[in-house]
Amino acid sequence: MNGLKVNQETTLSTPSFSFQHSILKFITKSYLLIFLCLLVIVCSFISDKFLTFNNLSNILLQNSVISIIALGQLMVVITGGIDLSVGSIAALASVLSASLLGMGVDPIVSIILVMLLMAIAGLGNGLAVTYGKITPFVVTLATLTIYRGLAYIFQVGSLVTIEDRTFLSILAGKTIIGGVYTPVIILLITLGIFIFILRMTTFGRRLYAIGGNSEAARLAGAPINRDIITAYAISGALAGLGGLIMTARLSTGSALYAQGYELDVIAAVVVGGASLMGGKGFALNAVLGAFLIGIIRNILNLTGVASYPQMVIQGLIILVAVLLTTLAARKKA
Repeated sequence: MNGLKVNQETTLSTPSFSFQHSILKFITKSYLLIFLCLLVIVCSFISDKFLTFNNLSNILLQNSVISIIALGQLMVVITGGIDLSVGSIAALASVLSASLLGMGVDPIVSIILVMLLMAIAGLGNGLAVTYGKITPFVVTLATLTIYRGLAYIFQVGSLVTIEDRTFLSILAGKTIIGGVYTPVIILLITLGIFIFILRMTTFGRRLYAIGGNSEAARLAGAPINRDIITAYAISGALAGLGGLIMTARLSTGSALYAQGYELDVIAAVVVGGASLMGGKGFALNAVLGAFLIGIIRNILNLTGVASYPQMVIQGLIILVAVLLTTLAARKKA
C-alpha cells in the first residue's frame, strides 16, 4: 500500500518536474534571444524613435554586415585562433571592387573575384599560423596593418564613386518580393549555411575538436593545418563580402571603411558565448551577439551618449562576456 502511494506521488510529480526542466533548458539555450527581446522592449520605452521604420532598418543593415563578418570570425575562434585583420580586409575589398567596376569589369565577376582575393588574404593568415608557427594574434595584428596599407595604395587618392546599378542592387537593394533589403537576405543565407556546416558536417565537428584539444584531434587523424587554413580563408572571404556590402550601401569605395570592425566582430562572437580559448561557439548566437551590441550602441546614439563613453561601455560588455564564459567553462570542468 505504501509502495503504491509512493508510485502515485512519483507519477504525479514527474510531469511538473519535466515541465520545469524543459523551461530551464529553454532559458539556458535561448538566453541571448530572451535578453535581446527584453532589450528591444526597454529601448522602445527609452526613446520613441527606436521603433521607427528608419531606425529599425538602420539597425538591420548595419548589423547585417557585422554579423556576416562575425560568422567568419567565429569559425576562427572555434579553432582557438583570432583574426584581427577582418576590418582591413573589408576595406581592401571595398577599394578593389570600386577599382574593378571603374575599369568596366562585370559586377558579378567583380564580386566573385574580390571575395576570392580576400579568401586568399585570409589563407595567408592561416598559412602563417599553421606552417609559420606564429601566434594568431601576432599574425593578424601584422596583416591588419598590411591589408589596410594595401587598401590606401589601391585607392590612390580620393574616394571612388560607384554607379553600377547591378552591383548596388545585388548587395544593397531591396528584393522584388517583400521589399526586404538584400544584406538581410545575404545574412540569413550565410547564417543557414554556417549552422549546417558547424552542426552537420565533419569539417565543423573537426573545428570544435581542434579548439577543444588540438593534440587529441591530431592523434585522431584530423587534418589540423588544412582545417585551420580553411577557417581563416572563410573568415577573409566573409570580411570581403562585408566590405562589398558596405561599398554598395555607401556607393563609394574607401580605405577608411570598417575601422575598428575587428573589435566589433570579436565582441559579437564573445557576447554570443564563444570561448576565445576555442572549442565553443554557435553561429546563431554570434549573430544575436552582434545585434545585441548593435542595439545597445543604437540606443546610446538616440539618447545622445558621446562616442567615447560608448567605447568604454562596449569594452565593459566584452570584459563581462569573457568573464562569464570563463566562469561557465570552469564550472563545467
